[in-house]
Amino acid sequence: MKKSLHFFGMPWYYFALFGAVLLAGVYLGKLPKGMVGAFPLMIFIGAVLSKIGDKAPIVRTFLGGGAIVVIFGSAGLVTFKIFPEEAIRTMQNFMTSEGFLDFYIAALITGSIMGMNRGLLIRAAVRYFPAILGGLICGMGLSALVGVLTGYGATEAILFITIPIMGGGMGAGAVPLAKIFGEGLGKDATEMLSLMVPAVALGNALAIVAGGLLDRLGKTVPGLSGQGQLMVTPGDSASTELDLDPEYKRARDTLDLTQMGTGLFIATSFFILGALINKAVPAVHGYAWMILSVAVVKALGLLPQKFEICCYQWFQFVMNNLTGVLLTGIGIAYTDLRQIAEAFSPQYIALVTVTVLGAAFGAGLVGKLVGFYAIESSITAGLCMANMGGTGDVAVLSAAKRMELMPFAQISSRLGGAFILILSSVILQILS
Repeated sequence: MKKSLHFFGMPWYYFALFGAVLLAGVYLGKLPKGMVGAFPLMIFIGAVLSKIGDKAPIVRTFLGGGAIVVIFGSAGLVTFKIFPEEAIRTMQNFMTSEGFLDFYIAALITGSIMGMNRGLLIRAAVRYFPAILGGLICGMGLSALVGVLTGYGATEAILFITIPIMGGGMGAGAVPLAKIFGEGLGKDATEMLSLMVPAVALGNALAIVAGGLLDRLGKTVPGLSGQGQLMVTPGDSASTELDLDPEYKRARDTLDLTQMGTGLFIATSFFILGALINKAVPAVHGYAWMILSVAVVKALGLLPQKFEICCYQWFQFVMNNLTGVLLTGIGIAYTDLRQIAEAFSPQYIALVTVTVLGAAFGAGLVGKLVGFYAIESSITAGLCMANMGGTGDVAVLSAAKRMELMPFAQISSRLGGAFILILSSVILQILS
């Protein structure tokens, strides 16, 4: 029997019934202000647009699926005034002045780092980060060169194209970067994000295509490929080297409602810690200090394992249930379709292309020097830095037929993306 169409965990007819009540409230002017009104409306919008994106063949395969449709579709709701102004303002305020964005980012950063293998953090820095840096430097260098040749500008190409593409996606990358750049350059974060969103979206699509091409190259030149194995050393398996301890993984994956609440408390406390350090050392953004704080605590084992699990479980709840809300908010509050349309040009597409190709080439070259197979290093340390976070990792590795490299892809998306946030604060300080 064919499975019924589901939205947000519900059969379509129940979802439609609740949606009808919600829309009646919107168009009759009875949508409550604050989170009680914003949450259901943004869940509804996110679930519908995400389903459309996940079903559309070309969008699903090459453009990141539902995430892209949610962002641009939500932006279209504002541009074409589909919803009443009051409902739009409720969602915009929830995303910005009422702090949902910070709330989501705190859960994402704290939980993703706390849920990793401690040894992974340490081993990654020794050999994997040089490969990431190789991709970043090569991507930035080519982008700056083409920026000069096309008249776009080297600094503008690095800030608004290369760094957002390498930043770990939308929620953990482009959005916090837009806030960091907005504050550092004295500009509106909405304007910053409108410049970054098309770069992230196009970069993700190109990274997926490049993943398939690298798989073909590995078959043509077998010496460049480990056929899914990253390390050149015989018997060193990428899929087992980074596995979590089975007992820890079992405890981490056994959901507990109380632990989720504890994780909420810890994640938001780390966010406040980052803000406090930022007050003392304002040269580096609070997001960056939060990332550093969480990474140090995890690497040194300063937090009992039970509380690491709490952070991870809260992160999983937020990611699985509220990512659609976040993407809807990005579209409604931070994405201006008119500015994006103005940003697209042949020089813009050229800059995105050389950034992605440069990331792949640089990561492959440095990876080869530190003992990795060039193809696998290009895919994980290069393309998985240039794609759109977790969904991009799945798409790139699927195109490259190397899903066993997911642990390394996650390092690129999470720790590599966190490094980009820190780097952006430093670069802005140098430029200002």
